[in-house]
Amino acid sequence: MSLSKSHPLKRLTLLLSLPALLAACALQPALPPAASRLAPSQLGLSDDTAADTAGRAALPRSDWWTELQSPELNALMQRALNEAPSLAQARARIQRAQASIDNAESSERAAIGLGLDAARQRFPEHSVYPPPLAGTLRNTATLQASASYEWDFFGRHQAELNAALGSAQAARADAAAAQLMLSSQLARSYVQLARVLAQRELLARQSAEREQALSLVRQRSQAGLDTAQDLRAAELPIPELRRQALQLDEQADLLRHQLAALSAQPMAALKDLKPALPTTLPLAGEGALGLDLLGRRPDVVAARWRVEAATAQVSSARAQFYPNISLGAFVGFNAIGFDNLLKAGSLQYGVAPSLRLPLFDSGRLRAQLRGSAAEADAAVAAYNSALLEAVRDASDQLRSLRSLQEQKAEQAAAQAHVQAALELARQRHNAGLGNRLAVLNASQSLLQQQRQALDLQAQTIDAQLNLLRSLGGGWTEAKP
Repeated sequence: MSLSKSHPLKRLTLLLSLPALLAACALQPALPPAASRLAPSQLGLSDDTAADTAGRAALPRSDWWTELQSPELNALMQRALNEAPSLAQARARIQRAQASIDNAESSERAAIGLGLDAARQRFPEHSVYPPPLAGTLRNTATLQASASYEWDFFGRHQAELNAALGSAQAARADAAAAQLMLSSQLARSYVQLARVLAQRELLARQSAEREQALSLVRQRSQAGLDTAQDLRAAELPIPELRRQALQLDEQADLLRHQLAALSAQPMAALKDLKPALPTTLPLAGEGALGLDLLGRRPDVVAARWRVEAATAQVSSARAQFYPNISLGAFVGFNAIGFDNLLKAGSLQYGVAPSLRLPLFDSGRLRAQLRGSAAEADAAVAAYNSALLEAVRDASDQLRSLRSLQEQKAEQAAAQAHVQAALELARQRHNAGLGNRLAVLNASQSLLQQQRQALDLQAQTIDAQLNLLRSLGGGWTEAKP
């Protein structure tokens, strides 16, 4: 349709907006080049689709902690996910972001209102009111419906909606990141408590054997077979073992407190919790990092959505330079005297198109645009930082896990040698070629190796839990 044949109101609106648009464009400041996001190739992430698919298939479900096969841990985790204040805060942020979306969407719809005003007033004689109104006391009333609609010719409303959508997606990813951090911390504390309790049991055996060895040395010393120096050497480890026992007891209590806090319970609620150390997780796919890391880490996804929201805010700030075109209309009744309000002669109606153009605002819009552009650059920098940290974190966990596997192999070899030495000491003792003290000393070495093996097992599980966290814990982004 040509301009000459269009509706008169639209023709007038467009004619008025064209010169205003040209004037508004001239007011926009020149912005520096926008910051750019790091490319995955700059971080060494593999773009092998087959490898990425295999890596995703190897990861556990989102409830990965069930692989530890501990009903107590499952119950603690369920309570923590339901009751933790940090997750309640994250859910509240999601609701606030959703409200922002609803608010932005409302700008795309017409606003309709209905009003009723009534007053009793005296009309002055020396004013614009003619007789017989002048000098009288009358009732006045207005009953009116109104509607207004603002056309989004320059994309301001859409940009605001895109910013709200980006913020909402970032809030959802933040909530997932908070849940992942909470579940990871709880599972790691649970495993650490199991390690401390297992170490406490081995330490009790070690202390008991040290006491036996001390008793034998004391008897030999009294019989003149050992010197006072031998007796002092046998007494020396006892206080240290007692100190270690006190230290482990303290660690166990602190870990129980931590688990209670994470699961939103009183500090004394878990005083009888005594978990057993689980076996290592059946975790596969510990290979190279791929592009799918960018979509599995909720903190990285949240940072990416903040970039989208900040970019939309720049578009919204830029659209503020353009005209604001809206149309208002009203229909209703206005009368002097309540009895005349609904009569046909009291009917009133009208249409009110409007055009608003910012010409001189003391630099407010230019400053707002520059500020939005700076916020977008900051969001890109935060995304790049989150991406670098994610790659470093996952790479570190993979390296630590490989190192622990190598250490376990070396420790197993050392423990085998100590076990062989203990068996030899027992054989010599049974054959009458050695004394009981040699057996106890060899047993002490074995218990020490067993404590090292226990630590390595716990460290391996902890590293696996850290690896799961660094890879997103099986989380996948929901479609907006």
